[in-house]
Order: sequence, then structure tokens, then C-alpha cells
Amino acid sequence: MPTTRRRFTQSLTASLAASSLLPWQVLAQEVGLVKIINGFPAGGTADTTSRRIGERIAGSNYSRNPAVVENKVGAAGRIACEVVKNSPGDGSTLLLTPYSCMAIYPHSYTRLSYDPVLDFTPVSIAAVMTHGLAVGPAVPPEVKTLQEFLAWLRNNPRQASFGTPGAGSTPHFIGALMGLDAGIPLQHVAYRGSVPAIADLIGGQVAATLTPTGDALANYKAGKIRLLATSGAKRTPFTPDVPTLAETGFAELTTEEWFGFYAPARTPAPVVAAANAAIQTALKERNVIDSLATFGLVAQGSTPEQMAQSQQREFLRWGPLVKKTGFTAES
Repeated sequence: MPTTRRRFTQSLTASLAASSLLPWQVLAQEVGLVKIINGFPAGGTADTTSRRIGERIAGSNYSRNPAVVENKVGAAGRIACEVVKNSPGDGSTLLLTPYSCMAIYPHSYTRLSYDPVLDFTPVSIAAVMTHGLAVGPAVPPEVKTLQEFLAWLRNNPRQASFGTPGAGSTPHFIGALMGLDAGIPLQHVAYRGSVPAIADLIGGQVAATLTPTGDALANYKAGKIRLLATSGAKRTPFTPDVPTLAETGFAELTTEEWFGFYAPARTPAPVVAAANAAIQTALKERNVIDSLATFGLVAQGSTPEQMAQSQQREFLRWGPLVKKTGFTAES
């Protein structure tokens, strides 16, 4: 087992074992005010998930107040992770992040400024999403399928670029792997989140984007961009006419990513349990489910243990895929 993989697995096992020894006899004292930190711009899927769930934890055993959401944008979500890593482990601060920050970045950032296992405590998965490949006005309107787009790129190599929410993100690797499999040197353009990437797509500054499908939905429905494929195991209920990457010949790229809540390390288990219970209750509310669906998100909770196990599975899965692209933060 490679050293990085072995260290990650051993750390995860130790973390879960330590958390099981924490006292559960009494529920933690209610937290007065909770901050939810996410690393992406306002208006995107991470921001929406933070706000819709954060406002519904009010009146729970976790907090009587709605959470305050702070967007610490930059470094593809890593800045937000650093902020929460250095926050008190008293339940007053939560991180909302896609799993890429915890399961993929260890493979691509040799100097990652946080340990995804030792610096955080899993609380709950919150929502599941797919990623979508969209093209804009820089691509001729007669290009209607992914295979037609790839053929167009072969004839127009100077246009062979795609924007994503950040370097090292899941969409980045989906695009890089697609380029390798298709034999096209796709140039990656990293943005500070999906919102500016899609703005440049609409403006014709970049030919394509790979972003969370939900971040592209409004402009897709408005006819400003064209979605050519989504990354899920099956077509999303939000874009039933759009084929999956597997349907278009890229089965290896089938990916469904989740957003999850983390607390700083050493947060007491009763506090984590209270936060988890509040999040689960919020995720069952119809207005939360419907609001997340508007952004292409499927509400889905978990136990902390289930979340940690899923994180480990994704870590093991993405290791060889990242290696295949040859990408590192220093490359």
C-alpha cells in the first residue's frame, strides 16, 4: 500500500477509534451561535447548501439560532478548511465542503496545510451532486453532443480549454481524464468557484466548463449555455434530456460528489451528535429538499461514521486517477 494511502487509512482508523471513546452520557450544552464556513462564492451550490441547512438548525438541541454563513473563497476550498482547522472545537464552527477537499487533495497537494483526518471530525453528509460539462457561445450552435464537441476541439485546438471551480477539484480531474482518454490536450482554467467560471463561459472567454450541474442549471434553462453531459450513474432528474458521461463513452468518469459538514478536531462527541441530529432534521424538511433540488442537489444525510467511510472510499478511488493525470500542485 503506498505511503500516502497507508497514512490516510491509519489516521482515519485512529480518528474513529478515538471518537468512540468520547463520553456520550449527556447531550452537549446548546451552542449559542454557529458559523458555517464554506470556500466558494455566494450563489453557488456550496453556499446554497450552507444557508438552507444553516437556517433550519434554529430551535434544535444544537442551537436555538440560525447559523451565520461565511464564504472564505479561494484556493479551491482550501482556505475555508484552514479557517475551520484553526477554530475552537466547541461546536461553534462547522465546515461545509465537497469531498474533494478531503479525499482528492491529499493526492495532488504535497504541502496541504491541513490533515483531512486528524484536523477534522465528520458530522454529516448534506447533499449529493453530479458535475456537468457545458459549452457556451464560443462553440458553434450546431455542436450538440459531447462527441461533436470533442471533434470540434480536434479541428480547433486553440479553443481546447475548460474552466472549473478550482485546480485539483473533482471537475478539474474529470476534464483532465476526459482529455487524456480522447487524446485531446485540454487546457485547464481554474476559477475561484463556479459562478465566475460560468460567467466567462456565457461571455465566450472560455469554450467549456465543468462544474456542479446545479451551478449551470439556471443558465442552461435560460438557453445561455448547453449542457452536453453529466457525471452521475444515471441521468439527473433535473436534466433528464442530458446524457451521462458513461452514455457518451466515458464510464470511468462516473462521479457523484457530496457536500459534507465537518467540525474541528477534538469537538466533543455529544456536540457532534447534536449537530448531526439538527442537520438530519433539516434535511427531512420539504422546503429544504425542494430548495436544494432547485440547485441540482439531492438532500442526503448520514451518520459521522458513514461519512468517514465514504471519505476513505473516495480517497482510495481517486488516488490512481489523479496519478494518471500527472497533476500536482507544483506541476
